[in-house]
Amino acid sequence: MTKTADLSLLFVVFIWGVTFVMVQNALSFLEPFTFNAVRFSLAFLFLLIPYWCTVKQRQKTGDKGLLLAGIHIGVWLFLGYGFQTVGLNYTTPAKTGFITGLSVIMVPVFSLLLLKHKLSRPTIIGVGSATVGLYLMTFADRSTMNIGDLLVFLCAISFAMQIITTARYAKSMPALPLTLIQLSTVSLLSFSSAFIFNEDHSVIFRPSVMLQKDVWTALLVTAALATAFAFFAQTFFQAYTTPTRVALIFSMEPVFAALSSYILIGEKLTLSSLIGCALIFLGMILAELPSRRRKMKISQDIS
Repeated sequence: MTKTADLSLLFVVFIWGVTFVMVQNALSFLEPFTFNAVRFSLAFLFLLIPYWCTVKQRQKTGDKGLLLAGIHIGVWLFLGYGFQTVGLNYTTPAKTGFITGLSVIMVPVFSLLLLKHKLSRPTIIGVGSATVGLYLMTFADRSTMNIGDLLVFLCAISFAMQIITTARYAKSMPALPLTLIQLSTVSLLSFSSAFIFNEDHSVIFRPSVMLQKDVWTALLVTAALATAFAFFAQTFFQAYTTPTRVALIFSMEPVFAALSSYILIGEKLTLSSLIGCALIFLGMILAELPSRRRKMKISQDIS
């Protein structure tokens, strides 16, 4: 089951990586919050069908606790996708993938600040490596940081918080209804933001827009695979593999983003950007390596 879990999560990360280009193309027709509102609404509907087909009795978890937990996670998820989708208007898919991947580094850092978990030496080295890599990607070829890079960095912070809050609730609450509440929260907040920021949300009723290949393809793929399937699979399969293996698998997202960006739109990266990407990737791996003390403890337990 562990191998199945790892392969399933790797497929999820592959989907996340390759959809950066698709989302950027769709944003030529739909504005960011409107796109996310439709995407998460469709994802909610995709999961609602199996939910009604499989749930035959009330869940043991209290409805109020489940609702609050789902909303809590959903708010961070909304912020993550909101910052990411808007940021894609100003930066490239490859850079978006790598900077978003910094959330893997931030999880242990936020665990130290919020949960008082100590950082291992590999984690500290990993954070330093990723920081240098981020500098090379965003500052080496220009005097100031691109606004898109900053927005995607805020997205990475939000995703890190979403991972932490998910870890807090996922063990004690059913995965499918918890995922449904998250998705509905993101959808409602995205529709509200579209009104607040005066986006032309009426485009979702225009066949001339919604029937554009870049639009309906991006919406269907991101809603069905990159959202409904991905978030349910992440919650379900993490029970069958270790956090370290999950983090290493998730660190492949920016690699898939860069490769798909190169293949699909021919995006070129400068030497400093390539070095920055490598350092961020190295940092994501180092941050999840077990410390020497933990290795000794595992050896003692085995013996």
